[in-house]
Amino acid sequence: MSWGVGTGTGAGGTRVSAAGTAVWGRAEQQDFRSRVRGCLLGGAIGDALGAPVAFESLEGIRKEHGPNGITDYVPAHGRRGAVTDDTQMTLFTLDGLIRAQVRRDTGAWHPPTDVFRAHRRWAVTQSDWGPDERREDDGWLAREEWLYARREPGRACLSGLADGVMGTLDQPRNPDSKGCGAVMRSAPFGLLVGWEPELVFQLAIECAVHTHGHPTGYLAAGAFAVVVHGLARGDSLDSAVQHALRQLAARPGHEETTDALRQALGAVRQGMPTASRVESLGGGRTADEALAIGVYCALIAEDVRHGLLLSVNHGGDSDSTGSVCGNLLGTLHGETALPPGWLAEIEGRPTILELADDFAMEMTQGPALHSPAESVPGWLARYPRA
Repeated sequence: MSWGVGTGTGAGGTRVSAAGTAVWGRAEQQDFRSRVRGCLLGGAIGDALGAPVAFESLEGIRKEHGPNGITDYVPAHGRRGAVTDDTQMTLFTLDGLIRAQVRRDTGAWHPPTDVFRAHRRWAVTQSDWGPDERREDDGWLAREEWLYARREPGRACLSGLADGVMGTLDQPRNPDSKGCGAVMRSAPFGLLVGWEPELVFQLAIECAVHTHGHPTGYLAAGAFAVVVHGLARGDSLDSAVQHALRQLAARPGHEETTDALRQALGAVRQGMPTASRVESLGGGRTADEALAIGVYCALIAEDVRHGLLLSVNHGGDSDSTGSVCGNLLGTLHGETALPPGWLAEIEGRPTILELADDFAMEMTQGPALHSPAESVPGWLARYPRA
């Protein structure tokens, strides 16, 4: 589609001023910030729980960690609470969305390009030793040293971002790839609560094809974004999944993703949750499987802890399914529902909180931070327009 300057205007909220900008009450701002924080932190926690056991068999997990499998952080990448490329890429997705909002002041409005550039900045963290202070236009997130760590990134993500050629729906990168690498980074699109679901879905799939060109690879990312969007707007999880199914129905090649979501809904009605029921939905290696497992575990969860542990104790891509489930539960319940012990040890928590709060401030109070006529210098230093 064409991303005209007027597309997707308005950051959200329930009232509109005479000037056409969204007006947020204090309680609305606080609720939104809590959901944004919950989304990012919940995803990071699920990622860190699953990282040490990703692709281990369920039998192997139980043999090493006890009959209940993983019940707490165990060391991975040299520490407890370490995150993977799932969380890294999610943070850069959010950074790209903020940059897109800031760049609108220049008359340039093409969010897929800004997200692509953000993901290219992530790709640099996978090869360079650390930030290059000479690259002032990179913004603050790319200067966070702890992000310069290679955490088993997917091949499709690396190859799709290896050069400056941006994939499109007409000419996607890696057209046969339907791995979960686009799904696991797509929750931030759902936090654009002032956008209509159709636009959220469209933006998510246009950004997914930067690395994953198979319809399942990008449509699952779009569906995930729409589910998060519904939760961020206050819908129930079941209702949010129904929104996603409606968005999928008109898209060619939707069948695998649609079937996966329907299987997740059906599994909820089959009785008490078990690891074998999770594994019946797949291993999370492909986009549709990761989405189905994350949705099922969030739907059946007694609380955040229960849902996250269920989402990582299986013989598949545990960090990605844990990340998806954590994004959903964090958005649904907000940051205060997350287990404090896990929050205390999660890698990069100060950065995650800072970025979450910046995003919430941009979405709710953007006009006070920047405009075509006047902008806060510190904000443009953090999120350059270049």
